[in-house]
This record gives sequence, structure tokens and C-alpha cells, in this order.
Amino acid sequence: MSTLSAKALTLVDIAKRLDPDGKAAMIAEVLSQDNPIVTDIPWIEGNLPTGDQVTIRTGLPAVYFRKLNAGVPNSKSTTAQITETCGIMEAYSAIDLDVLSIQNDAAAFREQEAVAFIEAMNQQMATSLFYGDSTLNPEQFNGMGMRYASLSATNGANIIDAAGNTNLASMWLIGWGQKSAYGIYPKGSVAGLMHKDLGQKTLFDANNNRYQGVEDQFQWKCGSVLKDWRYAVRVANIDTAALTKGAATGADLIDLVTRMAVRLHSANGVMPVVYGNRTIEGALRRQMVNKPLNSTLRIEDAFGKQTLMCGEFPFHRCDALTNSETKVT
Repeated sequence: MSTLSAKALTLVDIAKRLDPDGKAAMIAEVLSQDNPIVTDIPWIEGNLPTGDQVTIRTGLPAVYFRKLNAGVPNSKSTTAQITETCGIMEAYSAIDLDVLSIQNDAAAFREQEAVAFIEAMNQQMATSLFYGDSTLNPEQFNGMGMRYASLSATNGANIIDAAGNTNLASMWLIGWGQKSAYGIYPKGSVAGLMHKDLGQKTLFDANNNRYQGVEDQFQWKCGSVLKDWRYAVRVANIDTAALTKGAATGADLIDLVTRMAVRLHSANGVMPVVYGNRTIEGALRRQMVNKPLNSTLRIEDAFGKQTLMCGEFPFHRCDALTNSETKVT
């Protein structure tokens, strides 16, 4: 029964979800996270059934000063093609038909369970956008952390080392756009999370015994593309334990944000956003108050919402970013 209870709703689960009058209780989604990166990232249909083939300029043509009565050699640019693949994130919800029969509003009950599945997939998507690694999990797509993982790599020029050794986190500045970084979904498919009501079906318990129930399918075909590495900057190796000791301790995040802005190739034609977790945001706000005269941070109204601005770029808190990253060397 342990296997079954982990994957399907039990009567114990039902009892916890009912108001005293027997109606479906309003559930406080205490497990929900703040991951606006899922909605920030632009999504583009790939040109392959499995992902997207991207052509990248790798070299410019040679140009010459010409002498009178003399010609110049032909020249050309060089390009390379890379293929980014999509992963298929999928989950199923199964509810016993007799469980639904004791609900005053079966549709509302199913909807509440669907909300939990959708939140779980949003959290997994946000985590994959930063930490996905197809070398460890071939079914996944590569996230930003996999792409900016070495200080000595070509794109190491856009990795700033905050010099921490333990309790490590990163801040990111990503310029989203079709020429820089974006999400993809397979050619001919649908963008975003798909929820399909599979209706009444014969279900099987952990012992392969049958019962009647209803089933829902949740699926998200997705991947990510980094077309031009110059449009993303990572501040790695931030010691978050030092940050929590006070506004004057740990890494100077205001200075690091300023350095990030300079490393970004350009803000033209892209949507740049700074990302950090709650620990980073808290330290940024304390340092902003501690250094009000020379701080590049401010609170500004953006689209009707008070937003922390890092220079000209908005800061978005992303709970998918952890305080336990591997040191980038």
C-alpha cells in the first residue's frame, strides 16, 4: 500500500481535504514556489520533431583595403550548427471512482489535485532551466548551469567568481530573445503544459489488482537554446552563509550586479532579467539600505508592481535556485 499511497489519493488524503460540511477544502498551496523564469522565457517552435537545429556565426569574413588598379581576395564568414533536443516531462493523476462519489463537487476536487500537478511541473521546469544536465540524465535538456560551468571555457568571460567555497549560490543576468536565449518545443507540437482528462478507466493498484477510477495526464514537451553566450552572465560561488550574517558581511552583491551589467553584450533587442533566490534577494535589499548613497539598486513600479531594480534590469526571485551548488572552477 505504500507504493499506491505515494502515487494516488487515499481515503486519508480525502479526509484531510474536506471541510466539516463535507465540501472540498480550500488548500493553502504552501508548497508553491516563486519561479517567474517560467513565464519570462520566450517559447519558440523548434524546426525539428525532437528540438531545434540552430546555426551560429563562428567567424567573420576577411575585409581588405584595396589599392588602385588592384583587386582583393574573396572571403566568407563561417558558421556552425548545433542541435538542441527537447525533453518530455509527464505525470498522471489517478483517483478512485468511489473517492469521487463522496464529494459534493467532484469537478472542484479534481481541479484542486490538478493545481498541485501543475505547480510541481512548473517547479521542475524552473529547476531544469538552471540545472538540467543531459550528460547525467539523457532524458533532460541542458540548463544554464551546464552551459556556464567552467571559468576557463570560452564563455568563462561571462562567469564572475564570487570566491565562496561552501553554501554556494549563483546570480544570473539573462537577456531573453530569439537571437540570444529562449525555450523551445518540438515542431508541430503545442507550447506549454498540456492537461488532458482521460476520463474513467480501469486502474491498477500496487498488486496489479483492478479498480475503476478517473485519470488525468499532464505533459510538457520543452527544451532550451543558448544561441549567443554573450547574452547571459553568471555570478557563481556566492557564499550564502556569509550573506545571512548581516548587511556588511559576505559578497558585495551591489558591486557584482554592476559587473554583470557590463559583461552583458547588449540590452538591445532582448529582455534582460536578473535572477537570484530568496537569500540573494534578502541580502540585496539589506545592502541597498546599508549603502543608499552609492547603490545602483532601487524599488520601482514596473507593470503596476513594485519591483527591485538592479540598475536598469529587474530582479526576479527564483526559488528553483539553491544554496548548495557545486563550486565553479
